[in-house]
Amino acid sequence: MKIKMKNSAFILIFLVFLSCQKEDANSVLVTIKNNLDIDRVFETVEINASDLQSLNATAFQVIHKVSGDSLVSQTIDYDGDGNIDALLFQPKLKAISEEVYQVFGTTENVKKDTICYSRFVPERTDDYAWENNKVAFRTYGPNAQYRYENNLKEGTLSSGIDAWLKRVEYPIINKWYEKYTSGKGTYHEDTGEGLDNFHVGASRGVGGIAIKNDNVYEVSKNFISYKTIAVGPIRTLFELEYAPYEFNGGRIEETKLISLDYGQNLSKHSITISGAETISAGLTLHDNLGKTSINAEEGWMSYWEPHDGSQLGQGMVITNVDKLIDFHKYISEEKDKSNLFMQIEVEDSIAEYYAGFGWKKSGQFGSKKEWDNYLSNFSKCKQNPLAITIENAKP
Repeated sequence: MKIKMKNSAFILIFLVFLSCQKEDANSVLVTIKNNLDIDRVFETVEINASDLQSLNATAFQVIHKVSGDSLVSQTIDYDGDGNIDALLFQPKLKAISEEVYQVFGTTENVKKDTICYSRFVPERTDDYAWENNKVAFRTYGPNAQYRYENNLKEGTLSSGIDAWLKRVEYPIINKWYEKYTSGKGTYHEDTGEGLDNFHVGASRGVGGIAIKNDNVYEVSKNFISYKTIAVGPIRTLFELEYAPYEFNGGRIEETKLISLDYGQNLSKHSITISGAETISAGLTLHDNLGKTSINAEEGWMSYWEPHDGSQLGQGMVITNVDKLIDFHKYISEEKDKSNLFMQIEVEDSIAEYYAGFGWKKSGQFGSKKEWDNYLSNFSKCKQNPLAITIENAKP
């Protein structure tokens, strides 16, 4: 009897071993290495679909190799052809460390909360708004421009980026707009979730662009079309197109591809532009009561200001420091024309940077020092990306 029990236990262990080996063989191993002496969180790893072809799947599960913990993930179809182009997930790595994750193909599409969200908002003229668990933004469309140019109610003429100061982790865009449309409230008052009290006007807001000629900055008008590419638990991604405009004897054509990832305070702006060799991406200085900081070596700039009984930090980080040309603090007596600019080289019609904010009342950043430190670490991570190795698991 004892011999049979031992044999049964052995067979059971052997079968489990074979099962694990079979499961491992139908998976992809992703080894991620952090070479910096700072912890890395809320950084999105992007795996190309071509690296997952061996799984022959349309849905995936990401597991930590050692702990077995499952990670939230998201697939994206960038070109809208119905096929997955990339898999996204956010690992956690301690300073100078390495972790291994295992990607399995699955037939089950697990429902996940859409926290990184964006949409066109026709019920409020025609904003385009986006958010994650930390921040929210919006910018303005052609109907808002039409209303402005014809002296109608709720008109806005601006290609600047508005900041919605949220202080809750759950989505607020639809909730706040519903207040507006129902007439039962307003997003200009804080009832515990935050509010929109950030003035943009003709300024660049948080990351709008301009084209510089000598000491003159020319800007586009409102966006004329949009395309929502992705929403999800990890990233929202969309495209805005602007009407061409004349400048310095030439013609400027501009399209923005903007994304926002979970846990980040900065949106990524990828600007496709023709007719200019450089762009100037800006942060509004409002009434010039705050303090600016620039760091050319790390490629970031910030503005920390008193804001409606609290404090607010704006920031910008360039994707590639080699493309940074200069900074310019432009002060004007004209309303909304004072901005802190980062001048960026356009290469192959593309210029890229990150822009965003941190509100003291949200509890994320208590001082200018903390905000600047966030931008510094953000820049270091962008200049030293996680090292990723991908291989099929071996039986």
